Amino acid sequence: MRFKLYLSIDKHTFGNRLPFNYQYELSAVIYKILAGTNQAFAEWLHDNGFVSDKKIFKLFSFSRLQIPQYRMEGSFLKILSDSAEWYLSFLPERSTQEFIQGVFREQQFELGNRQARIRCRVQSIEMLSLPLFTEQMSFRTLSPMCLTLKRENGTDEYVAPDHPMAKELIRQNLLDKYKAFTGNDFPNHDAVFDFKVTNQPRSSLVTIKADTPQESKIRAFGCNFQLTAPVELMKICYDCGIGSKNSLGFGMVETTKENNKQEN
Repeated sequence: MRFKLYLSIDKHTFGNRLPFNYQYELSAVIYKILAGTNQAFAEWLHDNGFVSDKKIFKLFSFSRLQIPQYRMEGSFLKILSDSAEWYLSFLPERSTQEFIQGVFREQQFELGNRQARIRCRVQSIEMLSLPLFTEQMSFRTLSPMCLTLKRENGTDEYVAPDHPMAKELIRQNLLDKYKAFTGNDFPNHDAVFDFKVTNQPRSSLVTIKADTPQESKIRAFGCNFQLTAPVELMKICYDCGIGSKNSLGFGMVETTKENNKQEN
C-alpha cells in the first residue's frame, strides 16, 4: 500500500539547508509519528517486524524527498522550493488506508541535524493506485538499492546491482520477505526469475547516524532495472522495496514507462 505525501517546507524557522545524508532521520520521523498515535504499533514495527529464519524485516520503504528545486552546497542541499513530495510504502495489511492517512495527516516534523535542518508539514496525503503486476516489469529506484554479501569475518560487503551475485541476492531477499510476511515458504522455488540493470548504476555513500559513536557508511546504488518474477514477489518488491535495509530508506522503486509499452 503506497502513499504520496505533499509537504510544505518552512524555511524561516531553521533555514533552508538540509544535510545530503538524511535517510536515517527520515526513518526516525516515521517511527516517531507512528509512536505518537499508536505506541504499541510503533514498538512492534521497530523491535520485531516480521521474522523469517531469524532475519527481521520491517516490510516498508520510503523515498528520498522529491524536491523540485535545490542546489548542492558542499555536503548540504540548499532547498529553493517551498514544497516537496515524499513516498511511503507499507506491505503489512494492518497499515490500512485509514490508519496511515490518519496518522500522518497534518503532521509537522523537523528534519536534519545541528548544522542544517528544515521544518516540514504534511499538507495532504494520497493513497496511490497499484500498478498492474505482471511477471516481467521495469522499475527505477526512488531511493538507492543496498545489496550486501557477507564476508568470511562477518562484515558486510556492499555490491553494485550489476555484480554477478546481485540477481541471487535479490531473489533470496524477496523469498525471505515472502516467508516473513506469510509465514510460509514460497511454493515455487523453481519459478523463472531474472534481474537486469538497464542503465549505468549511480553509486551513493550514505552516512547513517552521522557524528555519533554509532556512525556507519552504506554503499548503495540508484538504477533502472527489469525484473522477471512471479507476481507475488513482484508485489513485495514494489510494496516494501528491493534489496536490504528498506526501512532505513533504501530500495524503494517505482514502475517506468516501459511497462506501458509491454501492455500495449
